[in-house]
Amino acid sequence: MSDDPYAPQPVARWYMAAAIASLLFMLLGCANYLMIVTADPASLPLDQRTAIEAQPLWAIAASAIAVWVGLAGALLLLLRRKLAQPLLLASLVATVVSFIPLFAVPAVANAITANDIAVAIVVTIIVWTIFWFARHSAQRGWLR
Repeated sequence: MSDDPYAPQPVARWYMAAAIASLLFMLLGCANYLMIVTADPASLPLDQRTAIEAQPLWAIAASAIAVWVGLAGALLLLLRRKLAQPLLLASLVATVVSFIPLFAVPAVANAITANDIAVAIVVTIIVWTIFWFARHSAQRGWLR
């Protein structure tokens, strides 16, 4: 084994399991996004309706970019393609942007709970981890 940590190395046995888990997480994000944007606001409890209606359009657009670009990146991870890394970076940035209203838009901040903040933090950590996995995989020469 080489002393160079960036020399190409054999693909780890756990790679496919991690790639599949990444894809499933991104699919879950896409399903959640579709449920939110297709929901009838009148059918939601008042607190959820208020939080959704207070979201600025740019945050909804950032959410769309985060989940759909993230799904494409995770699929490319599964296919072991280098393009996964920049797509997953874009997904990470869009994820962070999509959560800005939780802290910076008073109408949203007043309509959310501590659980909403916890979910935002956990989602951001998971998306960062998936990006890190893509970066690590590229550095190891596992992506073509």
